[in-house]
Order: sequence, then C-alpha cells, then structure tokens
Amino acid sequence: MKNLFKSLGPGFIVAATGVGAGDMVASTVAGGKYGLIILWVVVFGAVLKYVLNEGIARWQFATGSTLLEGWIHNLPKIFSYYFIGYLFIWSFIVGGALTTSCGLAFNAMFPVFSIEIWSVIQAIFGFFLIYFSKYSVFELVMKFFVGIMFFTFIISAILINPDWGLTVTSLFYPEIPTGSSKFLLSVIGGVGGSLTILSYSYWIREKKWNSADDFKKSKIDLSVAYLFTGLFCIAIVIIASGIHPDEIKGEKILIGVANKLNEFGGDWLKWTYLLGFWCAVFSSLIGVFQGVPYMFSDFMKSLHSRRKSVTEFSDEKFKKYYRAFLLYIAGAPLILQFIQKPSQIILIYTIIGALFMPFLAVTLLYMNNSKKLNYNLPNPVWINIFLVISLSLFGYLSYIEIFDFLYK
Repeated sequence: MKNLFKSLGPGFIVAATGVGAGDMVASTVAGGKYGLIILWVVVFGAVLKYVLNEGIARWQFATGSTLLEGWIHNLPKIFSYYFIGYLFIWSFIVGGALTTSCGLAFNAMFPVFSIEIWSVIQAIFGFFLIYFSKYSVFELVMKFFVGIMFFTFIISAILINPDWGLTVTSLFYPEIPTGSSKFLLSVIGGVGGSLTILSYSYWIREKKWNSADDFKKSKIDLSVAYLFTGLFCIAIVIIASGIHPDEIKGEKILIGVANKLNEFGGDWLKWTYLLGFWCAVFSSLIGVFQGVPYMFSDFMKSLHSRRKSVTEFSDEKFKKYYRAFLLYIAGAPLILQFIQKPSQIILIYTIIGALFMPFLAVTLLYMNNSKKLNYNLPNPVWINIFLVISLSLFGYLSYIEIFDFLYK
C-alpha cells in the first residue's frame, strides 16, 4: 500500500482539484432535497469523469503530445482561439469563486477577518506556495489534503448513521425523483471537475509517465482517484440527507451544514466538517493555480510552433508564460472579492465550467478514433459509448444552465 501510494499522484491531484465549492453545493442541495435515493448519480458522474480523463491520457500515451497540442495542430484554428478566450474567462471566474470559497471556510473557523480579507490572504499564500514549489512537493501537499478531506467527510457521514441498506441499494439502482433532473445533472457535472481535468496531461508528464506500462499505471491511478472522489461526494449527499439544510441558500448552505452538525454531534463534529470543507476548496485553489498555467504556456508555445513538437517544461519561454499566467489567475480575480455577491460568483463559475465538457467529449470521440491521428491506442467500444453519453448529458446541462442564467 505504501508503494502504491507513492506511485500514484496525478489522478489524486486532478480529482482533488475538481472538487470545489460549486460541486459541494450541488451535492448538498441534491442530498438535502432528495435524500439517499440519488446516490447512484454520484457513482455515474465519477465513471463519466474517469472516462474523460482516461481519454486525455490515452491520447497522450498514443501520440506523445498533450490533448491541447493535439487541438492546436489537428483542428481548425478557430478552436484554438476559442479555447484561449475561454481559458482567460474561465480562469478569472474560477479564481474568484475559489478564493471566495476559501475565505468563506476560513471565516467560519476564524471570524477575526472578513470573508474578503481571508480570501485575499489565501490567494497570496497559494500563489507563493505554487511559485516556489516543485511538482513533487505540490503532489505531496495535495495527497495530504485529499487524506484530510476524505476522512473528515467520511467520519461525518458515518456519524449521521443513515439507512445503510438504502444507501447501498441506491448506489446501484437508479431512481429519478419528480422534478430532480436539473439537480442530478448538476451533481454529475460537478463530480471531478471540468476544465481542470486537462491538467492531467501535464501532471503525468511531470511524473515522467510515457510508456505503455505507464498507461496501465495511469488507469489505476485514475481508478483509485475517482473511487475516492465518488466516496467523498457520497459522504456529502449522506450528510445533507441526514440534516436537511433546505432553508439555506447559495454557498452559505455549506456553513449551514456545519452549524446543523454542531446541533447533531457537538462542536467537534462541526469543526471536523469545516476542516474538510476548507481542505476541499483550498486544494482546489492551489490545484488550479498549479495546473491551469501549464495550459496557457502549452498553448503559446504550440501555437507558434510549425512542427508538431512536444513542449518542454524546462524551456525558458515556457517558464515565463507559466509565471505570467500564474500571476494572472491568482491576482486578477481578487477584485471579485469586493463584489458583495459571492453566491453569484460561484453560480457563474458553475455555468462557465459546464460549457467545456461537451467540447472535450466530442474532440475525444473524434481524435482518439481517427486512424490518422491515433493509430496506437484507439478508444475501445465501451469508452466510446460513455463519451457519447457524456456529450449528451453535458450538452443538455450546459443548455439548461445557460437558459436559466439568462432568462430567470
């Protein structure tokens, strides 16, 4: 187990990065409103995110290039320009949402400063942590956070003492309560992240995984990571179903859960939950800070490369692009902390994140099944089936979330 823990890493990081406040809110609302019968949705969402991440790894192990490099060199240029514009908007919104969430969690534990001040402090701390840390240190820190957030939420869920028979049954037998489709789709979309899963390309390259055996290791890595992610989100649903925080709205529902846990099991249980909540959002923050600048650097280097070359992390231009975007993603969104509507920030974050998934699914279907582009590791049939399901579900989710945002 010790050797397994050491050998794994990128999957844990991408899974921890993907679990942010918006995802926790969606799972909490769904669990509080519909109870244990929707647990199967979490399992299904974890499977879909595994398939998408497996597709990203499959492309890289087959071609030696990241998926982003594949987009730039093999798709019309309009997709490249769409992506870079989307990246800047997504980074600004997500940076603001995550720093707000970190401030919210820390303010609940230590109310000596406002949410805004705690948000700025943690953004600055996260920036310096990533700027001066090597990948190996970052991976160790993320594993530490995964361990804490996992055990704190599992402990809280066990102490809720749900109907364990119904809990097990609901994991495998789908049931869709009337009027629940929007909530269930939000949970599916939230499990395991959105744009952040592209970071997996760069973390496996940092891990120096590039052989056929490494692809097998990567699939094990992702399987274990999404098992943990699924259990974590299951714990959130169990907790919400046990205390029914229905009357609380927005991101403050997570603080409301902590307060109700205080009534349920005492002050120590409240603090256990708050610690797990903070670990979840802060690990997501530093995961975004560390992983997303790779995408900008890779884009800039690949866009100006005439050959289908692999971008080297040691390249000085790559490092300059990386540091510049790290400064942007940590600094520019701080202005959002002083807009007194944090719940709207997280709402926009959820909507913007949803737009990426259909694009990812359709490009994985095309590029990993093209004999011209990927003749070494084409998708097996079952992967293609799940990618089509992902495309359908995330496409519909994007539509209804944008519609609700614009017309309600």
